[in-house]
Amino acid sequence: MDNKNMKGWLYLLPAFLFLGVFMIYPLIDVFIYSFEEGYNSASQTFSGTGLYNYSYVLRDPYFLQAVKNTLILVAITVPLSTGLALLISVALSSIKPLRDLFQTVYFLPYVTNTLAVGLVFMILFNKTAYSDGLVNILIQSFGGDSVDFIGGPYWAKMFVLCFYTVWVVMPFKILILTSALASVNQVYYNAARVDGTPRWRIFAKITLPMISPMIFYLVITGFIGAFKAYSDAVALFGTDLNAAEMNTIVGYVYDMLYGDSGGYPSYASAAAIILFAIVLTITCINLLVSKKHVHY
Repeated sequence: MDNKNMKGWLYLLPAFLFLGVFMIYPLIDVFIYSFEEGYNSASQTFSGTGLYNYSYVLRDPYFLQAVKNTLILVAITVPLSTGLALLISVALSSIKPLRDLFQTVYFLPYVTNTLAVGLVFMILFNKTAYSDGLVNILIQSFGGDSVDFIGGPYWAKMFVLCFYTVWVVMPFKILILTSALASVNQVYYNAARVDGTPRWRIFAKITLPMISPMIFYLVITGFIGAFKAYSDAVALFGTDLNAAEMNTIVGYVYDMLYGDSGGYPSYASAAAIILFAIVLTITCINLLVSKKHVHY
């Protein structure tokens, strides 16, 4: 190995050490914990090894509810937020006056504290003894019945959670897609206009293929982020998510470690490995799909 290669490996060494200490080692440790049955964190002992932890977690109704909530959240928020962000980005790119102002306004929710946004949503949707909330006031003004979005039916709570998640993640997607649209070579658009190509065809045949790598990046990161959702639910429904039937997989892992029913690192590790397997599977499927639909 020559001096140049040695210098390159030395530059990469801090990154390798960071990944090894904070990512690879914890993942291996969690994988080992997930097979240790009856693990006692105080004495660092366990009664045996096997698949009981996975069996328990997969039969736990709280975990199954968390998986259901997480899958619904992923299925709704990822495509919806990406599609809305694309439409808004295209609209912003076509507006010349005050473009920078609109971009700043759309980006503000991303730099706002998540819990602060959650409190605002609680004020908008929460039904109390003193007020039905702004959203219910609007519903009643159109002749509808008020709905308890925070403590009421499951569909109402899931609607608020999905709405909140889309609101929080969309600014970042708008920023990325707006930058991607600005980087498209205008020569393609000029040639298409000379040929009299309709706008919808220009969008489908030029714009989408040219920005498809960024769309794919946002879909992948959106799936991963939605599967890791926890603070969003806490901001809206409090820390007792099991009682509200709005827990997520990450929330279940946290509860098994530190919640009222906590102190079970083996169960938490098994749930974390299941989450890792789900995210890895969906990421691999997206990578296979991207080979046909993403143009680099």
